[in-house]
Amino acid sequence: MNTLFLHCRPGFEGEVCAEISDLAARLDVPGYSKTKPCSACAEFVCSEAADCERLMRGVRFNQLIFPRQWARGAFVSLPENDRISVLLEALADYPVCGSLWLEVVDTNDGKELSTFCKKFEAPLRKALLKAGKLVDDAKKPRLLLTFKSGREVFAGIAEADNQAMWPMGIPRLKFPREAPSRSTLKLEEAWHHFIPREQWDQRLAPGMTAVDLGAAPGGWTWQLVNREIRVTAVDNGPMAESLMYSGFVVHQRADGFTFRPRHPVHWMVCDIVEKPARTAAMIETWLGEGLCREAVVNLKLPMKQRYAEVRRLLDRIESGLAERGLKVGIGCKQLYHDREEVTCHLRRHGK
Repeated sequence: MNTLFLHCRPGFEGEVCAEISDLAARLDVPGYSKTKPCSACAEFVCSEAADCERLMRGVRFNQLIFPRQWARGAFVSLPENDRISVLLEALADYPVCGSLWLEVVDTNDGKELSTFCKKFEAPLRKALLKAGKLVDDAKKPRLLLTFKSGREVFAGIAEADNQAMWPMGIPRLKFPREAPSRSTLKLEEAWHHFIPREQWDQRLAPGMTAVDLGAAPGGWTWQLVNREIRVTAVDNGPMAESLMYSGFVVHQRADGFTFRPRHPVHWMVCDIVEKPARTAAMIETWLGEGLCREAVVNLKLPMKQRYAEVRRLLDRIESGLAERGLKVGIGCKQLYHDREEVTCHLRRHGK
């Protein structure tokens, strides 16, 4: 079990390799990363299984930017028949797990394997239960089987509290027909990722105030209004009429980068297409000057050195806020509904 297997968005395999290699170096974990273009996955191979376990224990999954899911384990070759017996033999030295997920990579070939996985899961689960390798215990590690084909699977495990919330890291969110654009799912996914569900009623409470920069036509504003949060929607473009009729929205035709609210608000959200350095400077201003308490902002990515650029901007924001004497929690993730971008969440602590 000396290999760390990581899922990602197709085309971002290099960013995953750069990120996990950087983290391994910081933890002094020897190993190397490898991948293939547009494979939607990457591997980090450690010298010893203990090193792989140490790497996963030293990093919190929710702090990773580009990986969607991860597990440590090994590849298993499967015969055309009696795959279950071969898998059980391969899992003999694995710990007893508390749950099971069958996954595929996010490619066309992977999607074609989904039907196979659905049919295979029930008999496999039954066999694992009978063999004592699977029990109903949410605190035990999860067994994550990623099928590369019907003949090859990565048999991995991850701690119950240190992995993706959804299989393959892909959320099962339904597009609300009332929302004016599909971008609405970006903000909903961000809330799921960055805010514990039990805190939503407190931190996304009715009657709160928000500013949506670059709001038109209102995909992100819709999510806020749906929580009965009062929104100042800033955009020179038109907003969806249904939102304007809600009574929760004031439309300000202005430049999102120069707009400032008269009074501090609870939330600032922003999905403006702009150079990431300019957006990062705007984030620092809003949090640094106390214009908002929390923020969700998209950073558009450059064509090259994307992990290095994101890391540089996050460090810049963190150091800039620290120089102001502020304590701000900063999270960053390439969400499933993101494209050539990452989503940042910032929360100011204290007064």
